[in-house]
Amino acid sequence: MASTHSPANPGAATKLLDEPADLQARHRMPRQTRTGGPLIGVTAMAASLGATGFAAAVPAAAAVPVPPPASAAAAESTIELSADPGLALAARIQQQADGQRTSAEETARLAAAQEAEAKRAAQQAEAEAESAGAALTAFTLPAANYTLTAHYGQSGSYWSHLHTGLDFAAPTGTPVTAVGAGTVSSAGWSGAYGYRVIQALPDGTEIWYCHLSAITTASGAVTAGTVLGKVGATGNVTGPHLHLEVRPDGAAPIDPLPWLQAHGLQP
Repeated sequence: MASTHSPANPGAATKLLDEPADLQARHRMPRQTRTGGPLIGVTAMAASLGATGFAAAVPAAAAVPVPPPASAAAAESTIELSADPGLALAARIQQQADGQRTSAEETARLAAAQEAEAKRAAQQAEAEAESAGAALTAFTLPAANYTLTAHYGQSGSYWSHLHTGLDFAAPTGTPVTAVGAGTVSSAGWSGAYGYRVIQALPDGTEIWYCHLSAITTASGAVTAGTVLGKVGATGNVTGPHLHLEVRPDGAAPIDPLPWLQAHGLQP
């Protein structure tokens, strides 16, 4: 016997099928976006690992030194020189030229300094030579504060022959100085001349300084004005004075007065 199945409540079935669309939408589960889930998972993992793995990895990466970028000008210059070999060659040539110019300038400076030093040394030598020449040609009177008391050729009871020199009367102890440059060739006691100093001039003329109370320079080279001794009254004299004789070539004496005058002196 055939049987048919029919709903016990046909109206309920009809009602369910006939529900409005908005009511059906309220019964549906919201669909999750597929891309949202993985992003949320990665973010959570990063948050959980931030204090451990990632946190340790980030400082390690930051510790790697990074060379500073070159300046724009340097980079541009490098590019230009590498791009144009002619500019690099010109720069090297200019550098060499600058070095050569600097070396030439230094050489010129040293040469100028050496020339100036040589000139200064020459001037100094010339001045010394002039000074030495002046000292050799300079003449001075043999005493100061004197009085001429006897001339050459005079006669008197105190001389066995005519007077052979010029007498400069001055107080005992008055300095007696060389009349010019020369060499003291002899000094000491000489009988009637008392204490005597003999000076030889460069031309061979001998100057005798006699009747000294003391001898200061007994030998060696002297210049005009060098103190040779002191005025005294030793030997055959009547009072303190300097007896000066001039003997060309060490021979016989001549009149000292014109000889002194010929050398620019006026006793």
